Amino acid sequence: MIESIVHPLPHGIHLHCHASGAPGRPVLLFLHGFPEGAFIWDELLAHFARPEHGGYRCVAPFLRGFGRSSTPAEVEAYRAKHLVRDLAALIALESPNAPLAALVAHDWGGAVAWNLANQQPQCMERLAIINSPHPGAFLRELQHSPAQQDASQYMHFLCRPDAEALLSANGYQRLFGFFDTPAGQPPAWLTDAVRAQYRDLWAQGLTGACNYYRASPLRPPRPGDDSVMALALPPEMLTVSVPTLVLWGMDDPALLPGLLDGLPDWVPELQLRPVEGASHWIVHEQPARVAQELGRFLLQNK
Repeated sequence: MIESIVHPLPHGIHLHCHASGAPGRPVLLFLHGFPEGAFIWDELLAHFARPEHGGYRCVAPFLRGFGRSSTPAEVEAYRAKHLVRDLAALIALESPNAPLAALVAHDWGGAVAWNLANQQPQCMERLAIINSPHPGAFLRELQHSPAQQDASQYMHFLCRPDAEALLSANGYQRLFGFFDTPAGQPPAWLTDAVRAQYRDLWAQGLTGACNYYRASPLRPPRPGDDSVMALALPPEMLTVSVPTLVLWGMDDPALLPGLLDGLPDWVPELQLRPVEGASHWIVHEQPARVAQELGRFLLQNK
């Protein structure tokens, strides 16, 4: 059973969450990306709350700016330091006496998770990343890979002042188009019920979601905007010491396989699981495979 709860955080933000499993059990925290919501994890929340799969307390927030979670108006409010603060406060509420059993994150949720794991590794025993680039690898590819530069140009579209209006037009045609197969067709997982979940989410506002892109310095160079080329991240901001699983759909059109190169230099305890035939939306496409890989990861060294 999935419950809906609201966590007020001490710094004035509240996060609307989906949850399953008894409070007080070891906690798995799941983070969604763009243009998603907490509901993408519902199947996994129910799975890992069952006694035969660990009996975890499973929590998935709508990140700030999404759904009924707080949506500050200022773009600056979506910088990484604020998003990390939200997660640290949520962890303190849901797992006050122990670190998370694991932090599991996709896309933008992964971007925040990489930062939290670097800055506050004591918050978690393990980190699981699904199609979300390590910041050092992403910066390198944005600066030096023409293919990744091309694949990331959509980020500039999402920074446009009229992005929300364009994304909302024609029944969210452009947003649903993000999910299309390479042949330009809607994927099989995008059922009427799932479409309705996304419509309900997007109808609550898109500005917070777009502000993630507006606030980030990691955008591909283009004529008149090559600021990323002068950006440097110090090594101490890039190391992740906790055991880390990276599960990667290899047919992701926006995040190319070159982003996996060099990860062991930053993540010494890395397990890399490439999944052929899966795209950026692997959580929707192959939930059983995701559950299997996470289950194996959680059982290691126990």
